Amino acid sequence: MEVIKVRLQAQAQHTGDPAFIPKYRNMAQTFYTIVKEEGTSALFNGMSLTALRQATNVSVNLTVYSKLKEYLQEWQPAYKGKELPVYQTALIGLVAGTAGPISNAPIDALKTRVQRAPAEVGQSGLSHTVSITRDLFRKEGYSALYKGILPRVMRIGPGQAITYTMYEFFKNRIMGSQ
Repeated sequence: MEVIKVRLQAQAQHTGDPAFIPKYRNMAQTFYTIVKEEGTSALFNGMSLTALRQATNVSVNLTVYSKLKEYLQEWQPAYKGKELPVYQTALIGLVAGTAGPISNAPIDALKTRVQRAPAEVGQSGLSHTVSITRDLFRKEGYSALYKGILPRVMRIGPGQAITYTMYEFFKNRIMGSQ
């Protein structure tokens, strides 16, 4: 699914060009085209990078949230052993939600490039990834690993602020009713 999404998104960048003829029209046709032209295994390109990105994101996100919550509760005697005010929960959720994408931006950039570019026939996943990484550094440099970080942070950070705030709210309601 991730490969299909990345291919459709990459193609959408060219829609302003009147001479551009899209290769992919929708998810089903993209799925069919990838399997027909590249084989079923192409649908799994970058899967290990996707898992690594998710693992680092969740690890950093939860660690930052937990530690900040713990520090705020210690620094404010009124909240020691109690729940923080909603605005503080939202703020630390925002910080945690921002830390995740910043920590895994290089992995996400490589994942997207690997999934966007079809592998050559007979090329292993590792050699495909190494080839793309080498080209990325040669042509664009290290900063390419952080391209698009601002939109990701602006989307994920506020989303995590809302998620943690709602989590704490419902946790307190459920635990308080027992």
